[in-house]
Amino acid sequence: MAASESAAGQQFDIPDLCSVNALAAVVISAQLLAVVFVLLSGVLTWTHFAILSLFVQWVSLVGAGTLCWARPSLMRLPPAAGGLLAWLLLVSVVAVFSVLAELTLAGRFGSWIQGLSGTTLLPATTPDWSLVLRTTLVGAILAGMLLRYLVVQQQLRGREQSELRLRLQALQSRIRPHFLFNSMNIIASLIETDPRTAERVVEDLSELFRASLNEAGNQVSLQQELDLCERYVRIEQLRLGQRLTVEWHMDVIPHDVRIPLLTLQPLLENAIYHGIQPMPEGGVVNVAVRMEPGRVAIEIDNPLPPAGMAQRHAQGNRMALANIRSRLAVLYGEQAVFESGEDGGRFRIRLSYPLDEEGSRREGAMAAEKGRQG
Repeated sequence: MAASESAAGQQFDIPDLCSVNALAAVVISAQLLAVVFVLLSGVLTWTHFAILSLFVQWVSLVGAGTLCWARPSLMRLPPAAGGLLAWLLLVSVVAVFSVLAELTLAGRFGSWIQGLSGTTLLPATTPDWSLVLRTTLVGAILAGMLLRYLVVQQQLRGREQSELRLRLQALQSRIRPHFLFNSMNIIASLIETDPRTAERVVEDLSELFRASLNEAGNQVSLQQELDLCERYVRIEQLRLGQRLTVEWHMDVIPHDVRIPLLTLQPLLENAIYHGIQPMPEGGVVNVAVRMEPGRVAIEIDNPLPPAGMAQRHAQGNRMALANIRSRLAVLYGEQAVFESGEDGGRFRIRLSYPLDEEGSRREGAMAAEKGRQG
């Protein structure tokens, strides 16, 4: 992995300037730059402002489009070569538009059209080539500053994604041993009473862990996560028998709905461990999955044991709640909702997250990066 990251760091990379947000930033920045140029020139007229704004906007948009078009090729070059070529492209755009603007304002185009058609347009004057040179030099300086900013921004974004991936992997590694530890206890309780069933459970667990270890990213389909929960419930029902009842309330789940791996299973495990196991008579755990506009909403609730039983059983491992809250916050930020607490004699956990928002895009980028490194 280190070698792959080092190799990636030896290639030129800038943000994608073709997105709507990037183009909006280009337009706004270009207009502010035009205002600065007008104030520095000392010619405070609407005509001068309109001409400068038109020139700066055209240069900015064509320059952004040029970098967007050339980005795939530039990203295959070393940083120095890619940066130099990108800078030359921007300087070329500034030079071309400077020449075109000067010829237009000097009336040269009108003079040429007049010679061809006999129509009188703007009177021709001598172009100010020194102005073209000064404009190109200013553009070259600004282009260098802009490219430096874009490269540093992309490097920071890549570093944030790497740190985000490591943080997710750390949280994931804290949840997997939790699942393994409790599952091994279940198997141990079955070895003496039903060794054949224990053997089938071991095989089932092997398949589950093989699937999770072979997962390229940190997300799986929601249906896969629910299948994992059902496998876990079947194992727990071997231990708890009729004391455990799980009721599933499911909307129709599209195939492309994703969820961080091992999100629901630890929550379901906590519901059984803290809500069902302490009660001799057992109880019912409800799992509800609702598809809302642009979001997924999931609720898990379990009965609360009497105070005395809860006091004796309060030392259980509740680390999964904090871990899952952290994972959702890392992936989806403020758009993720994770609530837990007592409600009407039951302990309820509610979580929801966006379907196709920034968290999913970051996760997809990290999964693609992990695939390239693999």
